Amino acid sequence: MLVVESLSAGYPGRAVLTDISFQVSRREMVGIVGPNGAGKSTLLKALLGLLPRVSGQVWWEGRLLSRQRQRVAYIPQRSQIDWDYPITVEQVVRLGCGGRPAAQMVPTLERLGLLDLRRRRIGTLSGGQQQKVFLARALVQGAEVFLFDEPLTGVDAAAEQAILHVLRELRRQGAVILVSTHHWGEFLQSMNRVMLLNQRLIAVGTPQEVMTPEFLHHAYSVNQLSVGADAQPPQLFC
Repeated sequence: MLVVESLSAGYPGRAVLTDISFQVSRREMVGIVGPNGAGKSTLLKALLGLLPRVSGQVWWEGRLLSRQRQRVAYIPQRSQIDWDYPITVEQVVRLGCGGRPAAQMVPTLERLGLLDLRRRRIGTLSGGQQQKVFLARALVQGAEVFLFDEPLTGVDAAAEQAILHVLRELRRQGAVILVSTHHWGEFLQSMNRVMLLNQRLIAVGTPQEVMTPEFLHHAYSVNQLSVGADAQPPQLFC
């Protein structure tokens, strides 16, 4: 089980998250939603220690997560990647091996339809292909906890279905999956639970329990920020 206790985090001079606590069991896929600036990306980075924590602890299987980061795979937003960097698909995926034999690399590339692209530079790929490259890197890592930051941004419908299929397989295999997203359609409904966030944790539960007009009004009226252009109306979950 992944356990987050009273986590507060942010940037110098600006708190972004305050007193966040939750638990995620194996075979759970949890979506993180909220307005722009709510702290979704900050939460994922703070779990890994990529941003300084003001307070709180994160545990995995009874031990501090900071002492077993090799068991966590982090897939950042596409906007955080330097797509001009001269690195190939194969080289990116090999990074997930961490110096171990790359026995799973070829099967993983084939599984995601990337084998014929393995010598292409990542900057020449489509958005969906680029996202699958970093998914492949996470898979060969052999992680147990997966943190995805907006994995469907800039991908087409076919790539979206392929990514969702892999996430469901990981869940069946016993992984813990946290996904920040602005996609409120089929993708969000496939989650076991949803966390509605705006600097604080507003609601946690099934999509039907959390994505109600009342909770959404509370979350999105705090900053008067709009949801992503691809968002669906709350009534879809009521």
